[in-house]
Amino acid sequence: MKIVDLRTMRGPSYWSVKHYKLIVMKVDLGDLAGTWSNSVPALAEQLPQLLPELGQPQPAEVGRTAQKHPPLTAEQLLDGEPLGHVIQHVALALQRMAGMPVYWGKSYPAHQQGVEFVVFAYQEERAGRVAAEAAVQLVEDVCQGRSVNVKPIIDELHEIREEEFFGPSTYSIVAEAASRNIPYIQLKNSNIIQLGYGVNQKRIWATTTSYTSHAGVEVAGNKNRTKAMLHDAGVPVPNGTTVYSENGLRDAVEELGFPIVTKPLDGNHGKGATIRIMNWEDAVEGLKAAQHYSRAVIVEQFIQGHDYRMLVVNGKLIAAAKRTPAAVTGNGVSSIQQLIDEVNKDPRRGVGHEKVLTSIKADQHTLDILKQHDLTLDSVLPAGQEIYLKSTANISTGGTATDVTDLVHPYNVLLAERVAGIVGLDICGIDLLASDIAIPLNESRGAVIEVNAAPGFRMHISPTEGLPRNVAEPVVDMLFPRGTTARIPIMAVTGTNGKTTTTLLMAHIVATKGYKVGHTTTNGIYIQGVQLQSGDCTGGQSAEFVLKDPTVNFAVLETARGGMLRSGLGFHTCDVAVVTNVAADHLGLRDIYTVEEMAAVKGVLPRTVRKNGWAVLNADDDLVYAMREKVDCNVALFSMDEHSQRIREHVENGGVAAVYEEGYITIYKNSYKLRIDRAAEFPVTFGGRATFNIENCLAAALACYCYGFDKDDIKTALRTFVPSATKTPGRMNVYKFPQFEVIVDYAHNTAGIEKFAEFLNATEATHKVGIVSGLGDRRDEDTLGFARVAGRIFDEVILRQDRDLRGKTAAELREIMERGLRLDAPNLPITYIENEMDAIDHALNTARPGSVIVLLTENIKGTLKKLDEYETLIGA
Repeated sequence: MKIVDLRTMRGPSYWSVKHYKLIVMKVDLGDLAGTWSNSVPALAEQLPQLLPELGQPQPAEVGRTAQKHPPLTAEQLLDGEPLGHVIQHVALALQRMAGMPVYWGKSYPAHQQGVEFVVFAYQEERAGRVAAEAAVQLVEDVCQGRSVNVKPIIDELHEIREEEFFGPSTYSIVAEAASRNIPYIQLKNSNIIQLGYGVNQKRIWATTTSYTSHAGVEVAGNKNRTKAMLHDAGVPVPNGTTVYSENGLRDAVEELGFPIVTKPLDGNHGKGATIRIMNWEDAVEGLKAAQHYSRAVIVEQFIQGHDYRMLVVNGKLIAAAKRTPAAVTGNGVSSIQQLIDEVNKDPRRGVGHEKVLTSIKADQHTLDILKQHDLTLDSVLPAGQEIYLKSTANISTGGTATDVTDLVHPYNVLLAERVAGIVGLDICGIDLLASDIAIPLNESRGAVIEVNAAPGFRMHISPTEGLPRNVAEPVVDMLFPRGTTARIPIMAVTGTNGKTTTTLLMAHIVATKGYKVGHTTTNGIYIQGVQLQSGDCTGGQSAEFVLKDPTVNFAVLETARGGMLRSGLGFHTCDVAVVTNVAADHLGLRDIYTVEEMAAVKGVLPRTVRKNGWAVLNADDDLVYAMREKVDCNVALFSMDEHSQRIREHVENGGVAAVYEEGYITIYKNSYKLRIDRAAEFPVTFGGRATFNIENCLAAALACYCYGFDKDDIKTALRTFVPSATKTPGRMNVYKFPQFEVIVDYAHNTAGIEKFAEFLNATEATHKVGIVSGLGDRRDEDTLGFARVAGRIFDEVILRQDRDLRGKTAAELREIMERGLRLDAPNLPITYIENEMDAIDHALNTARPGSVIVLLTENIKGTLKKLDEYETLIGA
């Protein structure tokens, strides 16, 4: 078996609109093609033992899909399952065993014999790809009778999870935001998370936010400065000093006396800290431990009491926890190491941040503590004797937490809120030692020992004992107060033809209303009218580029088939989706072989429209019209047929539509007609000759009207949209030279050239010359169909080749194109000039007076540059 294709979906896609994070792979089963699990008894015998998670049902709280996607049991394997289905479940189970709870998937035969599509969810992208490869290998190994060791796979997946998964604090904020329909994007090569889009975005990095003061972080990072500020404000703090050497340490001990605490000046998470030091030898060791992290070391008097963490968000105390260092209690029989192993069996403990508690690790620090008590890991503690294994109570080192939020004395509440304000932090963790948090700190002889910027939320979200607290809620409330929005409006366009022009028209309409628009097309990415990237930018990454831009407050996104099949959409929902049409183009690519399958791809976009948004669909296209049945939003239809039965029924049922009737772009709403303007008045229609652009105007006008723009504003915008080589490169760019005219267009499929033919037939010319080429990644019948139309509409053809032949040879493409061109015009003059620029030179140099030369170009930029140079040359 081998994987012949492996893709990663990061948004709504052809395979699922609801499940965004999917691995899609094609597996060639090879010699095992046609094999079912019941013909390989080893699968039922070994897989449930190797992968205990395989037979675990999806938890009910995950959602209704639990029953739709049951586990894979030994009984099912014995009854018989396709190997693709087995691989799918193995890939999911491997991830679950590494602490990534994923359940959704599906598998089905590909078009090729013996090849299966296997689709399954992932939590971490890299882990999903590793699980995919491991699952195929594992299933093949079991089928072939080879030995299997799952542990290295799980260990690798575990490691990936720890490296890439959000920490519990970040995850809690992201999950809270997602529950409010606030989108998020993880910024590339960083742990920074963007919440919201465009101008409304906020950012978090762990528990620092867009509002976190740099000065506050600096203050909290310098423990001496923090202590001085708190002391001056009347906050109880331990007496102490800063030392840099053993001599300084000796002076500090003489002044403070034992017990003392040593910790690095700018440390965090308890690193390098040693508490309750009772003698000089341990004090020197404490100094050395702290100086691993900071040359300057704080020496403080040891404050007796329990360790409490107070969490303040946006000036309010949100939660408090009593923290206890990792510890074991003797039973008179087991060694300390055995007691640790027993504690680590708690299902709540795991590796790193995998679970709510972290497993206890007996490191050098633990050994040093045991040595202070004349103990080793092999020592046996008397029954009932407890010993701490760490000097700090951090959850990340195996400590536990008990929620005490409801017990905090009002004095201590005020104290915590004052401390956060004094230091200047929007999210602040205050560590204090006190005998009882229910007693005012000044009465219990306790003290604030540390202030933390970016405090961890784990102890509050999932305390070992007590009530879990949703501490992320006030963070999101602070970033996005109730009544504000995190999103920006998104309009998206897909279809076979016309989507670029429709996108440009919509972006222009929106911009004339004063919005700061970001839009994407096959020509590039534009922010407020400025091109920032060139090339085909119709995929998910280009959409994210716009949505990440902090200056954009409206997005208009062209969305092509390629991006949806390659990685899914770059957004999860939109406000308006336009589908122009679906025709036979790009068939046979990326496993899409029929027009109906292509319609399913294009149909992903309208299915992502929010409930109160609009799907704007072409009623003249059967496949697009049928998409209305699968959407959960408002539907608006457009048509070039003023007598359309579909439009009439839709409007009679209260729907909104746009129709080209009596020469006007007209909005139908209930029994009323709102005329935008005569289509011939819009420059992009070339006086009404370019009927395909009338259709694009219909779609754009209807989309903007449905969003809420006034019809007069739409009219003004369409009248001021003037096509040109700079505004609409490669889309109906007309160059009027003294003796002839040149039209540059991007028509590259049968449907596109048929619509262009209507325009060309309505254009007067003494001679019509076309410079055309075939595309190597199209089916032969599609290339023939394109060439056949070209042969009908041109009096002469110059046949050229693209730079990228996309899988075919130049000879193959030339033969197919020449055959198609002469199907209906056997005597058509055809000149073959392979290089596109040479072909253009030939056409310009041999142009007849009154003729029209049509350049159906691949190299839009190069073609327009050559025409600009020619225009300059003849002008000189």
